[in-house]
Amino acid sequence: MGDGGASEVDGPGITRRTTLGGAAGIASAFVLLEQAEAQAAPQAPAARGPSIDIAPIVNGRATPVAVDPRTSLLDLLRERLGLTGAKKGCDHGQCGACTVHVDGRRVASCLTLAVKTDARNVTTIEGLADGDTLHPMQQAFIDHDALQCGYCTPGQIMAAVACVREGNATDRSTIREYMSGNICRCGAYVGIVAAIEDVAKKGRRV
Repeated sequence: MGDGGASEVDGPGITRRTTLGGAAGIASAFVLLEQAEAQAAPQAPAARGPSIDIAPIVNGRATPVAVDPRTSLLDLLRERLGLTGAKKGCDHGQCGACTVHVDGRRVASCLTLAVKTDARNVTTIEGLADGDTLHPMQQAFIDHDALQCGYCTPGQIMAAVACVREGNATDRSTIREYMSGNICRCGAYVGIVAAIEDVAKKGRRV
């Protein structure tokens, strides 16, 4: 006769189904026991490196702060000092959204260690205007519609100021070359180049 769907018997009163079920139950019990032991074990505190005291001059003001040696200038500005103008775009120095000036030179703050700025002048987009008076480059960006979503704009403006200061705003081709490290996903490059060209031609102090 056919088995009629009955289970095969391994021994008196024991089927393969009951054997497998019992094994699964034992395995589950061991997993739960291991989880309970792991939760009961004391957790070691996360390792932290020694902090270093630095005092960068941020937007004209000495700013004493203790930082982890691995902290980037971008993270110091945004997370510790509340200066969120510099944006975290790629965090790999490829988009230019985090551009600031250190001792008058443009840098990608995501690739610059904060400890390297001790006693050095750091200028961010927040420190570019003179009180309520916009910096000439900021005004030029408005005049020439050199922004759309605005995410990259702080970095673009800081790079643009450096481009003029470096003497690289001589013509549109040169401006494009020296601004190529700053990416605008909205494609506002025509306005950006026009704003830089305008400031350079008018000889505005930047």
